[in-house]
Amino acid sequence: MGTRDERVDAYIAKSADFAKPILEYIRELVHEVCPDVEETIKWGFPCFDYKGPFCSMAAFKAHMSFGFWKHALVVPDYDKPEEANGMGSFGKMTKKSDLPAKKVLVGYIKKAMELNEQGVKVPKAKPKRDASDIVVPEVLAKALAGNKKAKATFDAFAPSHKREYIEWINEAKTEPTREKRLATTLEWLVEGKSRNWKYKNC
Repeated sequence: MGTRDERVDAYIAKSADFAKPILEYIRELVHEVCPDVEETIKWGFPCFDYKGPFCSMAAFKAHMSFGFWKHALVVPDYDKPEEANGMGSFGKMTKKSDLPAKKVLVGYIKKAMELNEQGVKVPKAKPKRDASDIVVPEVLAKALAGNKKAKATFDAFAPSHKREYIEWINEAKTEPTREKRLATTLEWLVEGKSRNWKYKNC
């Protein structure tokens, strides 16, 4: 049988009201699907272990998150809303309906269990890249050429921050989306902001 940790009870109790029912739902579902799961607190938030790190959940002032330790292998095709980025597998959540349907979520939990049972390791992170591989797309280059302040911010950014904007624009699937992202990029650069500035304090 699995274990429950009183510290998780305390964590949920002190969480924001909107988050409590979501945390309780996730907790009970994980135990239902994986009876041998063990609760603990790591990095300040509830984590679940099953033959190794398994999944975790966390609550913040205005949102909460839930994610799998081996996210890339468990939910590689899950397309979370662009505006809902942040930690976790499903972005920033404020209500239960932000989670996948129960049947889908159960499937993810079972998949995570299988990976741990099989001893599958988390894919190693790609080695850090330097600035030599940065290729600014033509549309961004033209936009920066016409906005000195935005260009100055972009040029002063570290390679990682430049890539965040470049990849965001390159990943746009339609022209309207690309144009919208380009406009937002210029706006944020003029304000001296990195691509993920909204989530720095999460």
